[in-house]
This record gives sequence, C-alpha cells and structure tokens, in this order.
Amino acid sequence: MLSVFPVLLTACSAFSFSQLSSYVFGILPMNEISSIPGNSPFELCNTENQHLLEIDNIYLDPYPPIPGENITITASGNLLVDVYDGAYVDVVVTYGFIILVNKRYDLCELLPEVSMECPVSKGKLSIVKTVEIPEEVPPGEYSVQAQAYTADDVLLSCLEASVDLE
Repeated sequence: MLSVFPVLLTACSAFSFSQLSSYVFGILPMNEISSIPGNSPFELCNTENQHLLEIDNIYLDPYPPIPGENITITASGNLLVDVYDGAYVDVVVTYGFIILVNKRYDLCELLPEVSMECPVSKGKLSIVKTVEIPEEVPPGEYSVQAQAYTADDVLLSCLEASVDLE
C-alpha cells in the first residue's frame, strides 16, 4: 500500500478541519485543475505538470462533512515512482479569506498516522481513512490545497478542495 496518497488526503481533510493553525506565509498560486472521479470536492491542480501519483477516485462518507461526526475517505490510485525520505507536502488551508495553515510537512514523518513508513514502493494503492470533524468547527467555506513532492522536488500530486460547512 502507498503512504503518500493517504497523507495527501489526510492533509486535505484533517488540516482543514481539526488542526486550524496560525501559519501565515502567503498562499500557493492557483493552477489548472481537473476533476477526480468520485463524490468528493477534491480536484487535481497543477495539471499542466505530470503527476507521479495518478488518482483514480476519491469518495467521502458523509459528503458534505458534518461537524461533530467522522468522515471516511476512500480512494485509489497508482504511484509511478518510489518515495523516499525527504519527500514533502505543502499545505495551505483557508477559511474564507483567512489563511489558517500554510506549512511544509515531511511526508515520512506523517506516514505513521496512516500506519505506513518510508520508503514507499511504486504501484497500485487504495486507502480508507476516517477523520473526526470537531463539533466546534465554525460554519463557513474552507479551502485546502496540498502539493506533494519527491525528495528531488518533483511533483507527486496536487489536490485542492473547497467545502462549505453549515
């Protein structure tokens, strides 16, 4: 199983809902996007560049997310290269126009959260990850972008999503 994929999804969901932070360094530029099969708001971004993680689908249950309940993310894809120590993901989370998170995370340090470790071998993958959405999350529009790179700064994947919580 692949560990980069669940980390991207966890970053997109968990950071946007439960780890609201005060990192303010600027926002990643918006790039061309492409939809991903499934029922989620996730889209591929930075599509003018090759993604070394090909995402087949992403499903969320429930969708849209409900504060105070768990959300289960189910996804599948194909990793075209092995991933080693030094790989990273840049995450930007906004609430309306307010930047909540703008941080670079070491992918290999995040992998234990999804029961995986570096190095990650290339190949087919599928994951199921459940994330708790705190009841205290304020209503409004949350946007997230996560761009993952190899240790050599080659794009693995770019995901973005916007979710309106009520």
